[in-house]
Amino acid sequence: MNLEKLFGAVSAMRRRLHPVALFAAIVALGLIGCDAAAENPLPDGRVANLVKEAKPVAADWPRYLGPQGTGVSHETGWATEWPEDGPKELWSAKIGTGFCSIAIAGGRAFTMGHADGDDTVFAFDAASGKEIWTHTYGCKLVDNLHEGGPAATPTVDGDRVYTCSKEGQLFALDAASGDVVWKAELQTLLDVKMPTWGFSGSPTIVGDMLVIDGGRVVALNKATGELIWKTEAFKPGYGSVTPFARGDETLLAVLNNEFLLVLRAKDGSEVARQEWITSFDTSAGTPFVLGDTIFVSTGYGKGSGLFRLVDDKFELVYQNKSLRNHMNNSIFHDGHLYGFDGQSNQSRNCNLVCMDYQTGEVRWKERGLGCGSLIVVDGKIVCLGDKGTLAVAPATPDGFNPTAKAEVLSGKCWTTPALSHGRIYCRNAEGDLVCLDVSK
Repeated sequence: MNLEKLFGAVSAMRRRLHPVALFAAIVALGLIGCDAAAENPLPDGRVANLVKEAKPVAADWPRYLGPQGTGVSHETGWATEWPEDGPKELWSAKIGTGFCSIAIAGGRAFTMGHADGDDTVFAFDAASGKEIWTHTYGCKLVDNLHEGGPAATPTVDGDRVYTCSKEGQLFALDAASGDVVWKAELQTLLDVKMPTWGFSGSPTIVGDMLVIDGGRVVALNKATGELIWKTEAFKPGYGSVTPFARGDETLLAVLNNEFLLVLRAKDGSEVARQEWITSFDTSAGTPFVLGDTIFVSTGYGKGSGLFRLVDDKFELVYQNKSLRNHMNNSIFHDGHLYGFDGQSNQSRNCNLVCMDYQTGEVRWKERGLGCGSLIVVDGKIVCLGDKGTLAVAPATPDGFNPTAKAEVLSGKCWTTPALSHGRIYCRNAEGDLVCLDVSK
């Protein structure tokens, strides 16, 4: 649904409905967009604020970038101020080398790591850290200019968890037992070679399909693994696919190392393309869609671009070098983007940046967290610096003013944290996973 029409509908209902009926109608309207497989992700703005109180206090974080794939959660009731020595550590685990994040759903936490020539998918009890099951298989480390190990975050959908390795082993696993439901080999299926830094995009569920960029964008039946469609070959990107709605049609935004693409979800046919070249073929961003606009950002001096999709063509709104995301996405909240500008090999020069979404104007910069990552939960930035500093601050264009800060890990921390059910999950490249208690 068009957002302006949604605002108008809310206003019209306010004039003519009983308060109880109005509340129910607003909740129903707010559910539009909650399923990223069918609708536009709700931006954390006016509409999201209308329905926030109707959402449960606690929320799952079932995939890369959270419930709607936007890096935003409306979970409330968690502590934004901590003791001087930081939040209590509930549990920790050694999961092996890697950079994939953590998916939390149904009381379980899913992640991956590499050790001694094998990848392992882990399922933990999300509250206690008890290991419930593991699934291990042979896979190369793929440590080109970094420690290596899996980079794609597990995706939980119903009673299945979907994972992808650096070599392109794509699994559908039973979330309860870890048993293999089906498996696909992307290199064989798509007739492509492994990308320079391995397959890194996380599986995206779109209705009955699993969609992933593996050099070709491909859609598989999520229940059986059967091929539905695949595109022509491109230089692969390292981000994930973003589904969104245009009218009654579901579209897909994909950033590879040649183009920003928009495809039709039903058959993979192309709607629009915009050239987007990043030095060394390092595009790792996941497109963010808001209304008829699509935002992308990549590193090595390329910068950011905001495009408007009009009549199956891209129109440039702005392009700048003010926000150059090397690996982790910028996150949208209330008209602004929050993200890390700079590249990992020049970490000391990186800045956490707040930038106006519509104009590209920088509102503030903050140095000291390196080339880190962040999410936004209930209007607060939760960011993990690249050396293990975890901080919480209001997401506001007025400045970066942390209410809590703690050293929670050592080593290299390039992986986006996750917050779910009053717990923050963080990992480092070596495979140290910590679960921190931020419940009230």
